[in-house]
Amino acid sequence: MKLTLRIASLAAMALVVFAVPGMAQAADGQAHMVTPSGIYLSGAIGAALTIIGAAYGIGKIGSSAVESMARQPEVAGQIQTAMIIAAALIEGVTLFAIIVCILNGQPFPTVVPVPPAL
Repeated sequence: MKLTLRIASLAAMALVVFAVPGMAQAADGQAHMVTPSGIYLSGAIGAALTIIGAAYGIGKIGSSAVESMARQPEVAGQIQTAMIIAAALIEGVTLFAIIVCILNGQPFPTVVPVPPAL
């Protein structure tokens, strides 16, 4: 319960911090659209989470394969082949996810003038 409350409060604080630049106004009183500064970090955070997940998955595959090979040494070749194929599939999906994160995290213009209201 405490961990859930802590995670929820950190998420709420992050939302507040990233929303503040989006609600900022220019000094001259003109209305401007300001993109949140967190958009620059979204690609990096997404890529980091992707890499962490892939590393965890490949580590679990490796540990399970070594444990299986220790229990049944006669099928070690088949286990090793299956492990390499699974790790290659995970790495392919990870590469795709990193490319998507990099494309989504590209910097946007920081200030875009808004036409005056009628």
